[in-house]
Amino acid sequence: MHLRRSLPHPLSLAFTLVLLIVLSACTPQASENDGRKKIGAIVFQEDQYFRLVEYGMRDAAREMNVNLMVNNSFGAMDKEIALIDTYIASRVDAIVVAPLSAQSSIAALRRAHEGGIPVITYDSYLDADFDASNIRSDQVQLGHLTGQAAVKFIVEKLGGKAKVGLVEYVSLAPEPASQRVKGFKDQITTLPGVEIVTEQDAWLAPEATVLVENMLTAHPEINLIWAANEGGTVGAVNAVTGKNRAGEVFVFGTDMSEQIGTFLLAEKPVLQAVTGQKPFDIGRQSVLAAVNVIDRKPVEKKVAMPGVLFSTEKPQEVRDYMSFLEKVAR
Repeated sequence: MHLRRSLPHPLSLAFTLVLLIVLSACTPQASENDGRKKIGAIVFQEDQYFRLVEYGMRDAAREMNVNLMVNNSFGAMDKEIALIDTYIASRVDAIVVAPLSAQSSIAALRRAHEGGIPVITYDSYLDADFDASNIRSDQVQLGHLTGQAAVKFIVEKLGGKAKVGLVEYVSLAPEPASQRVKGFKDQITTLPGVEIVTEQDAWLAPEATVLVENMLTAHPEINLIWAANEGGTVGAVNAVTGKNRAGEVFVFGTDMSEQIGTFLLAEKPVLQAVTGQKPFDIGRQSVLAAVNVIDRKPVEKKVAMPGVLFSTEKPQEVRDYMSFLEKVAR
């Protein structure tokens, strides 16, 4: 998963004006005079998840003949605010955004809403009710599906017993992370032979690698690790491999990418299963919702996208998804 959080900083008028000039120069397709709907979109990270979100947005924009501007806040609240203010000044017809903060993102987006520009949120959420639609993954289900796969593995391969370490990101994003953790725990704790030994936070692969290495040193009895996001999953696999514990410690995780697909297709895989999100669909549905709101058509207030389980047991499904990733990346 794609992760963030940055404290807000005061935004200078000069910065806003400069950003407006840059966006005007870089996005001539959003001309005031071409007669098409204009939608301003914001992503906050340059990872595969958000690349797929953008591909989905652009696919919907082509289908609906919409002028779509996509810009990246790079996890900085001041830049997110600047982009929103620039879109307001440009009089876009709608704003589609993954808010950096449930609280701190409210003020700028409320200015857009009160100025007559509908707001569609995706991936994350606002502690407010003015967004026209919110489109996100079903966070509990992301943990739930992987938990089911882990239960099956523990029963069939580990004799119904497991010492488990969890790699989370609750300190970074409490709401989605805790829901994923709940989904996973609700499944594996149904087995009396399962003990959760430790729960720790790390969401980027390098940090997660070190954390899991230390986890395995402190708790050598651990034989199963679950990670709540892509970085944690990659780090856990790297740590198990680096500690020469392959075949003794098995990893389950969250999110899907080429690298994770390669892990699943390995000859002797450390990673057994992950639940992937549907970023392409989330991006596409976000733009389609924006178009419907502009056209005063009804939209769902909250949309929870189900995840998809990928496992070593179904390698062709993994290969098919990796082929899809290659196709949309062209």
